[in-house]
Amino acid sequence: MDVLRIGKFEVTNRLFVGTGKYATHELMQQALAASACQVVTVAVRRERLVDKEGRSLLDFLDLSKYIILPNTAGCFTADDAIRVSLLGRDLLEKQGNKGAGWVKLEVLGDKKTLLPDPVGTLEATKELVKEGFTVLAYTSDDPRSAVRIKEAGAASVMPAGSPIGSGQGILNPLNISLCLELLKENDRGFPVIVDAGVGTASDVTIAMEIGADGVLLNTGIAHAKDPAKMATAMRHALDAGRLAYQSGRIPKKRYATASSPFEGVISYIPGE
Repeated sequence: MDVLRIGKFEVTNRLFVGTGKYATHELMQQALAASACQVVTVAVRRERLVDKEGRSLLDFLDLSKYIILPNTAGCFTADDAIRVSLLGRDLLEKQGNKGAGWVKLEVLGDKKTLLPDPVGTLEATKELVKEGFTVLAYTSDDPRSAVRIKEAGAASVMPAGSPIGSGQGILNPLNISLCLELLKENDRGFPVIVDAGVGTASDVTIAMEIGADGVLLNTGIAHAKDPAKMATAMRHALDAGRLAYQSGRIPKKRYATASSPFEGVISYIPGE
């Protein structure tokens, strides 16, 4: 079984799917089921948990089926992210969900770019690790920032493929590869999950072919014309990318290489 270990948590499905931005909670349920995901991310801030009709998002999630990964989406300071993380742990402990104790940490720099604040992310990571959290930290694709976050105690680093919700895909595969190389240099099992910017299935495949241990996405499914169908595509794309990475692709060459050997071929010239 292809198990992904993140701290004390173990999962067998490497596609992490968000729960925000869907037109209805019912549509979210359909998409999550189609994705076959095991882990779903939930923003802990109250305004993101309750819809305009006063219905709680958690009421539409089968807590016996899904592992909830609380996230600190919408936090712009380390202090705010730490507070929200503590609230999320308390909430899931009361719900009895085994997702209590880990957090997808986001400390954003501004509302326009939604790029991570590297200083705030480091501060929050260090404090949450002291509080006993398994921290999965969202960061840019800068390899040095990724290494610093790991050194701060994060159980997983999550470099962005491109800005949150942009649908631009994996803008800089080289940087993601460098993140993977440095983060796994002395720890091959350290989990690196590409997060943010996924627009379609091929983006997921590219991330996995590079060697990512998983992909987290939300908008690419939630805002698709047919979310459930796109979720199915994302699921198959992840499996294809993972298998391709494990298989080992052929090297790229400057010139063509014939599929059939030229040696031993009998030439035929008409009239001879």
